[in-house]
Amino acid sequence: MTGAEQRAALQRKIWDIANDVRGSVDGWDFKQYVLGTLFYRFISENFTEYITGGDESVDYASMDDDDQGIAAVREDAIKTKGYFIYPSQLFANVAKNANTNESLNTDLAEIFKAVESSASGYPSEDDIKGLFGDFDTTSNRLGNTVTAKNERLAKVLKRVAELDFSDFEGSQIDLFGDAYEFLISNYAANAGKSGGEFFTPQHVSKLIAMLAMHKQDKVNKIYDPACGSGSLLLQSKKHFDAHIIEEGFFGQEINHTTYNLARMNMFLHNVNYDKFNIKLGNTLTEPDFGDEKPFDAIVSNPPYSVKWIGSDDPTLINDDRFAPAGVLAPKSKADFAFVLHALSYLSSKGRAAIVCFPGIFYRGGAELKIRKYLVDNNYVETVISLAPNLFFGTTIAVNILVMSKHKTDTDIQFIDASGEDYFKKETNNNVLLDQHIEAIMEVFDSKENLDHFAQSVPMERISGNDYNLSVSSYVEPKDNRDKVDIDQLNADLKTTVARIDQLRSEIDAIVAEIEGEEVGA
Repeated sequence: MTGAEQRAALQRKIWDIANDVRGSVDGWDFKQYVLGTLFYRFISENFTEYITGGDESVDYASMDDDDQGIAAVREDAIKTKGYFIYPSQLFANVAKNANTNESLNTDLAEIFKAVESSASGYPSEDDIKGLFGDFDTTSNRLGNTVTAKNERLAKVLKRVAELDFSDFEGSQIDLFGDAYEFLISNYAANAGKSGGEFFTPQHVSKLIAMLAMHKQDKVNKIYDPACGSGSLLLQSKKHFDAHIIEEGFFGQEINHTTYNLARMNMFLHNVNYDKFNIKLGNTLTEPDFGDEKPFDAIVSNPPYSVKWIGSDDPTLINDDRFAPAGVLAPKSKADFAFVLHALSYLSSKGRAAIVCFPGIFYRGGAELKIRKYLVDNNYVETVISLAPNLFFGTTIAVNILVMSKHKTDTDIQFIDASGEDYFKKETNNNVLLDQHIEAIMEVFDSKENLDHFAQSVPMERISGNDYNLSVSSYVEPKDNRDKVDIDQLNADLKTTVARIDQLRSEIDAIVAEIEGEEVGA
């Protein structure tokens, strides 16, 4: 089988597990148990691989927890991997006895607590703490009795243990991560709006990552101020050589469950704890990483038109992120607050690529003043209009705003990628194929003017148009209506009228003949 076929087979099996074991538990609520179990298996196998050095003759799973050799390597292992797992705590050992373990749910809770506690006092403590917080093995969502809880947990463990990675030619780490993203995306698709809030589809993530990192041989670090499950950050790793992101991946997320998913996602994609830093909190009012900025690459898909405190907090207008614009984003629409935040964290050599609600590019009031600030200071490089229905839970045709602090001219590029030539229709959502992304990136790089697709517009024209940054204001859409040849139409009508006249004459003659026969009779 090809890699794609292997991946598809794995994904089908994992989705079957999710559907089979959740029972009366809603799929969206149950996702953390399936994902958490996948993660538990991953870190167990990853840790075993580290401890044994890949030597198959060393059977770490069968060792005693109090083995002196284990005690000797414990501290170095935590410093390197960020956590420690004793043999009895390994996924394989717990899953093996799951069906007969009458205290399975409490044993799992203790194991998860122990793994997290192993990092206490070490540099990885903040990265490990609370990772299993949403894997509540005592929750009534698993069943009303201990027996019911254990039966469901055992089923999840057994089914995940049955997954066979032996024929995937050493690529199990990537496949674990791909399977994880597949499960997240499917739950997001079935959860509607709540799913789309934290997951950016891989095909869109790829485009955003390519825009942010375009022509940068290396970046110091990459940042997402509203990172969700980390899908945008990880696309940067997936599509670019890891060495060009020198200091790792940074993100902040307001939702606790999603924050845990983002950290799990980093481990699942084999990003070690010392190469990522994900923080919990409100980016707009409690921004983190002020000491880490500036960032050479920023990617983000912040929530659309979410409410925020805005002018109700008089200190925000003096905040370094918002003060230069002289106005705060409206309290009912925080979109430009995220944009200004990203801009203030952007380095002089870098780019920010941000998914935006289209209304912010033409509405008046404070948003017009912020657009004026961005345009007058030459921070806007490109605005891209995408096709509708690319994201889970919304049919909105969103835009991507690309900002740069190193532009060589004052033109602003507009790309209309909303037409049928730039996406593929699928059952649930439209998708961007590689050829669509390549077409967008090619014109983004060349800044070539192409009818009905891309135009670079002088700043003066934009300022004279109330700083309107809507793509449709500058790129004329292609007219897909059937063209009518008036001369040919008139000729066809003339022929048709003549034919009608001829038929009428023939009918009149027939009628006259019939009437004559009746008179003669």
